[in-house]
Amino acid sequence: MALSTHIQQLKQKHENLSETVARLQRMPAVDDLQIAAMKKEKLKLKEEISRLASA
Repeated sequence: MALSTHIQQLKQKHENLSETVARLQRMPAVDDLQIAAMKKEKLKLKEEISRLASA
């Protein structure tokens, strides 16, 4: 797999997580631990994207 393709996939996964977190935060019965885990995963993805983009 090409590096640019991998980065695009990571960006898409990050965007999907962002949308999911935003949707869950609008719900009345929110699982804060689940949202925190998603935000942590988003951060890991962002760091991986940055690392790969600078390589």
